Amino acid sequence: MNKKLIFSSNDVVSSGYRIYNGDCVDILAKLSEKFAKLIFADPPYNLQLKNELYRPNQTKVDGVDDNWDQFSSVAEYDEFTEQWLTACRRVMADDGTIWVIGSYHNIFRVGRIIMDLGFWILNDVQWYKTNPMPNFRGVRFTNATETLIWAKKSENQKKYTFNHQVMKQLNGGKQMTSVWQIPLCTGLERIKNAQGKKAHSTQKPEELLKRVILSSSSEGDLVLDPFSGSGTTCAVAKKLNRKSVGIEKEKEYIKISEKRLKNINQNNFKHLRVVEPNKTSVSRISMEQLVQSNYIKESQVIYTRNKKYSAVVLSDGSIRNGAGNGSIHKIGAMLKESESCNGWMFWYYENQGKLTLIDEHRKNYRKQHGL
Repeated sequence: MNKKLIFSSNDVVSSGYRIYNGDCVDILAKLSEKFAKLIFADPPYNLQLKNELYRPNQTKVDGVDDNWDQFSSVAEYDEFTEQWLTACRRVMADDGTIWVIGSYHNIFRVGRIIMDLGFWILNDVQWYKTNPMPNFRGVRFTNATETLIWAKKSENQKKYTFNHQVMKQLNGGKQMTSVWQIPLCTGLERIKNAQGKKAHSTQKPEELLKRVILSSSSEGDLVLDPFSGSGTTCAVAKKLNRKSVGIEKEKEYIKISEKRLKNINQNNFKHLRVVEPNKTSVSRISMEQLVQSNYIKESQVIYTRNKKYSAVVLSDGSIRNGAGNGSIHKIGAMLKESESCNGWMFWYYENQGKLTLIDEHRKNYRKQHGL
């Protein structure tokens, strides 16, 4: 890229996203200042794997041995980290925030550099994996967590986005903690190459990015990912009606990302979007109130979006299915194998042959009662 790039919102107006090919430090230097409201960075972890790893049945573990994760020394890795964080700081809006994810291999060094550069840490979030890879050699604990550092631009920064009520809604009405229980990216979500193998060695689950983006941006904001990989950040941003800019060195990953993004119809994902309510108090409506008021009938069957699971509504507003008895949030979380679930946006009822979110009953209740 010889000529200077000046980022313009016109770059992402038509598609909602733009992915640049190249080294992130070089690309970021050619983009205009302070355009990104939210940055999510999943940099190389510098794993430095020394030996091949095998399972007890002697099959080889497909670990992270990509060239982009290789550094000659810790000093080289630290220099690289300082360079890309400095470049991100320049393009970060004055009321923006940055998230950086890492493992025990790198996150402590990254955290020190973040602080040295003047960022101010707001939280460290632990991603607790419900299905972690075992420690096959049995010489240490199974590593079941990764750490996300969430930081603002400086200690003196007064304004930044945190959608507290949105995260409470996702957590069944309770304040969300800094421990997020989310499975690794597997199954249909995992992108495979032509040989049937995982296309990217460290693809992150969409649920993780959903929480990051919903918590710290608003619809229409621009999200930047300087290590966009298989395009998860841009994909989730599109589903949640945010604009996005990705940067990626590997052309193979960009092809995967472009295909992934072009296949996303935003209209199919309106149910994922949760908007921060006005500061004025919003009356809390329970399932029990809806049952007692006959908006939802006792013994009514409700379903997940794809009808894979169903549950029966009980007289007290709780539900019952094969996973057990509990609230719409609790049973939803159990089925998702997640720490939390916003049941209002997870369960559906049949309405003239179509599935409709049960949250529509809650909206109608509020409207009818002037709440």
